[in-house]
Amino acid sequence: MARDVIRVRVATKTDSGDQEEQLSTEKKLPADANGDDNHRRHRMMCLKCKAIEATVFTGGDGGGRFCADCFRSNLYGKFKLAVTSNAMISPTDKVLVAFSGGPSSRVALQFVSEMQLKAQKNYDATANRDRSLPVFGVGVAFIDESEIHPVTSAVLDKAVEDIKQIVFNLPQPTKELHVAPINHNYATKTNDGEQMLKNLMNSVGDATGKEDLLAHLRMLSLQKIATENGYTKLVLGSCTSRIACHVLAATVKGQGYSLAADIQYADARWEVPVVLPLRDCQLQELNVLCSLDSLKIVEIFNEPCGGINGLVSSFVKVLQEENPSRECTIVRTAGKLTPFPFNRIPEGNVDDADLVSQRRQKKFNLKPIESLPPESFCPLCNSPMNCYSNPEPRPQLFRAACCPSCQYQILPDEPSSMDQFYSLLPESIIARAKNGNQKWIREKIQDFLLSDGEDEA
Repeated sequence: MARDVIRVRVATKTDSGDQEEQLSTEKKLPADANGDDNHRRHRMMCLKCKAIEATVFTGGDGGGRFCADCFRSNLYGKFKLAVTSNAMISPTDKVLVAFSGGPSSRVALQFVSEMQLKAQKNYDATANRDRSLPVFGVGVAFIDESEIHPVTSAVLDKAVEDIKQIVFNLPQPTKELHVAPINHNYATKTNDGEQMLKNLMNSVGDATGKEDLLAHLRMLSLQKIATENGYTKLVLGSCTSRIACHVLAATVKGQGYSLAADIQYADARWEVPVVLPLRDCQLQELNVLCSLDSLKIVEIFNEPCGGINGLVSSFVKVLQEENPSRECTIVRTAGKLTPFPFNRIPEGNVDDADLVSQRRQKKFNLKPIESLPPESFCPLCNSPMNCYSNPEPRPQLFRAACCPSCQYQILPDEPSSMDQFYSLLPESIIARAKNGNQKWIREKIQDFLLSDGEDEA
């Protein structure tokens, strides 16, 4: 306002030429204002289509801004790129999606379903031609952890019913839903699996150890469902935010050697390979998509973590609030670790459909540790180990076969307590220890074995 008053006073004291000059200046003011408005509108436009005003903002002030449709396509693009670049899903696969009910697994299920629907449409479009690409199958697995996290039967029944409706409302082809209790791992034991599981968890005094053991048992349950029902891939909804927390927590727990194994797009150390198609998506983005598309969330066992896991989760949350790129930076930094040979999907037998699929997929560009000897895994958490021990399936030697993190966080110190802990382990863990022992013995006598073509004489 002061500048306008001065201009008026000057104009009244100058000649007509000066007045004309002043008037021309005043006429430019509305144009400048319009320019500022246009600039502001331009800054609020969607970065992708540049035609619609942005309504979704990610990554803070320096992050992205999108309209709703472009935000969806951008997030799905991250998922699709991860799938195709790392050969996660082929037309002949039968994929099992691990569904916890949270936003990450909900989006993973939605995107896998959309990908299957597109494949089905392409398949139907070739009805009168050679159908060279079949449509991969999809199943959904929900692990009931009410034995560890007590909830009323009414709450559990309501959650399971909601999950059934979510799966039922997904587009065709039909998805099979598997609901299994966490004690599913004790199916081969004659004792009461529920009580054995409770006794096993109660034998672990460390809060971090309890959470880690439960995560291991959850993975074993998912693997059991997958193997029993003929699934070839297991999809987890692990996103950037969760992986960032795992990176820091694993470092604190002394799992630095095995860290690279857990954060890759694919992990074939398991009987059914595990894939992480949402590895490049942040939890904030997944929450926004669930809100935009009204994707129902069923978080029944979402208790806050304790111990190291809880502290790290709170720490990363604070970091993310200060700088929205922190989670991505943590994951990108950890991603520079050299992956293991099993961090790629094995090609197996290649048929015509797989050959067509491979033409569409980018080859894995990994530089695995070729000098690594045959993998030695912890029989408890299946982490790769950088030293060899004899995983003899006996309580007093079982400890030596486990990784340092499991020894410290999970296994009891007293020999008598160790005997009890060992007796409560699921059969699948005992079998893993036995298989490791056989592998260890074979490696010890490898130099004395005859090859197939060698004359025994």
